[in-house]
Amino acid sequence: MLPEDPVEAHNRQAWNRLVDHKSCFTTAAEDASFVDPLGTVDGLGWLGGSIAGQRVLCLAAGGGRHGPLYAAAGGEVTVLDISDAMLELDREVATQRRISLRVVQGTMSDLSMFRQHEFDLVIQPVSTCYVRDIARVYRQIARVLRPGGLYVSQHKQPASLQTSLSWNPTAVGDHVGACGGYVMQHDYYSGRSVAPVPQRTHLREPGAQEFVHRWEQLIGDLCRSGFVIEDLVEPFHADLDAEPGSLAHRSAYIAPYVRIKARRNGELKSSLVLAGF
Repeated sequence: MLPEDPVEAHNRQAWNRLVDHKSCFTTAAEDASFVDPLGTVDGLGWLGGSIAGQRVLCLAAGGGRHGPLYAAAGGEVTVLDISDAMLELDREVATQRRISLRVVQGTMSDLSMFRQHEFDLVIQPVSTCYVRDIARVYRQIARVLRPGGLYVSQHKQPASLQTSLSWNPTAVGDHVGACGGYVMQHDYYSGRSVAPVPQRTHLREPGAQEFVHRWEQLIGDLCRSGFVIEDLVEPFHADLDAEPGSLAHRSAYIAPYVRIKARRNGELKSSLVLAGF
């Protein structure tokens, strides 16, 4: 495995602190979710109605939610996460519910602990924002996912990470100034991390270091890494009548997330295999 990247070390510590503080981002799956676990995690029906017996990697997905639910739905689940505290939540839920799953501490940027084609399905909730190089993550996933396997991921949209979280009642501009607005603050092309937020919000994790990934990287690098995109949705959170500055109000102007269904091509480019990806 590669030496720990300073950014990833920072984010591991940030997520461990979030667990210690019992953040809303570290809440384990509730009882009602296990009544229909597959329906809970796959409301869009992308997984075909059953994952029984499938080898599932829940990538950067610790926290006692995704792994236990996919396991309860019949998957043979491995959870990988950089945070040992988040993985402990998975162990606790698995023990309480007598669910079998495997937990592995590691980074999404280095999946060398897994065999080529080891998984039938890779699930990745919002987490790619915590690494600088999303293309490397995609190549790692392409190696461990079998040909024809599915990769379902959710990401923070670039504009959402670029834009202020709070509503500015005196936003600049003749049209916007009368009613306020959200302000674009971060460069699209710099590659630098955006400023961490100091306290809890519904869109950013306090203390974590995050990166804006351009659409060319989110979509183009996914295709170049050996995937075909089968579907793409923007989860809906908008309510224009909500309180300015709230998740719902901001989402009426800036969609926060994108969810992508991608299928692994039958053949990886030989250059990726030779490079050890």
